[in-house]
Amino acid sequence: MSSREVGQLYPVAKAIITPVFKFSWRFHIEGIGHVPTSGAAILCPNHTSVLDSFFLPAVLPRRMTYVGKAEYMDDWKTKHLFPALGMIPIDRGGGDASERALSAAQRILEAGELFGIYPEGTRSRDGVLHRGHTGPARLALRCGVPIIPVGIRGAREVMPPEARFPRMFRPVGISFGAPIHADRYAARASDHLVLRQITDEVMYAIRELSGQEYIDEYATKKKAPPPPAAADAEPVPADAPGDGPSHPADEPVPAGNGHHAARRHGLRELDDLDDPTNPRSSADVLRRPVPRQSSRQ
Repeated sequence: MSSREVGQLYPVAKAIITPVFKFSWRFHIEGIGHVPTSGAAILCPNHTSVLDSFFLPAVLPRRMTYVGKAEYMDDWKTKHLFPALGMIPIDRGGGDASERALSAAQRILEAGELFGIYPEGTRSRDGVLHRGHTGPARLALRCGVPIIPVGIRGAREVMPPEARFPRMFRPVGISFGAPIHADRYAARASDHLVLRQITDEVMYAIRELSGQEYIDEYATKKKAPPPPAAADAEPVPADAPGDGPSHPADEPVPAGNGHHAARRHGLRELDDLDDPTNPRSSADVLRRPVPRQSSRQ
C-alpha cells in the first residue's frame, strides 16, 4: 500500500462528518490538550461501537490514520474507499500480514502524524474493557512516540451491537488521558514482559477514562459453553469437601501460590507498574472496580 493510497479523501470526509456529527450528537470533550499539536503520537481508544472510528476524527483538530480489518479489502464497496479515508488494513490472524500493517503504521508515525489503534483488537460486543494486545506498545518503542489513552463513553448507546441505524441526539463523551511514554524501556524493547506491562498501563488509563468494567480476557477469545447438567444430578452443598476452593475468599492464601495468589488478593497500585522487575502481574490493578461514568450533557 503506497502512501498516496492512504488518506486521499480524508480532508473531504472530515469536512463532511464533523458538522454532521456535531449536530447529530452532543459531544463532551475532556483532555484535548493532551493531544500534541504537532509531531507523532499513538491514540489508543476503547472500542464499543462501529461509530468510534468516526467520533474520534470528528473531534480532533489534526488528521489521524487508523487500522481496520483486512476483511474490508475483500469487499468491492470498501476496498478502495476505506484506504482512501486513511484506513490501513491489518490481518487479525497475525503472521507476516500483521507485521506489514504495523510497518505501514510505523511509516505514518515517522512522518510525524497521529495514528489510531484499538488495543483490544476488535469491538467489545459485551461493553466491557478487554485485555489489550501489545501492538501499540511495540509501535511506541519502535518509533519513540507517546501513547495517548482515550476513553469513549456513550457510543454503545448511540449504536448498539447489531443495530442498523444510530440513535440521534444522544450524549457522547470523549476523554483524552495524559501521554504514556515508553522510552524508559527502550533498552528492553524485545522483552515481552515489558510490552505486556506497557499495555496494561495503557488499559488501566483507558479504564479510568471510560469507566468500564475490565476483564482479563481478549475480546476475540471464544468462551466454551458450559457442560450440560445431568438430568438426575443432585445439588452439591456449598461446603462440600473437595468441590469448592481450597482457601475461602475471606482467608489468606498461603505464600508460595505465586501468580494465582496475587490475582486473588494482591491488587497492585499503579506505581508498581513502573517496576519492570516486579514478578506480579500488572493486570491485577485493572481488576479494581471503578464507578461507571455517565456521559455528561
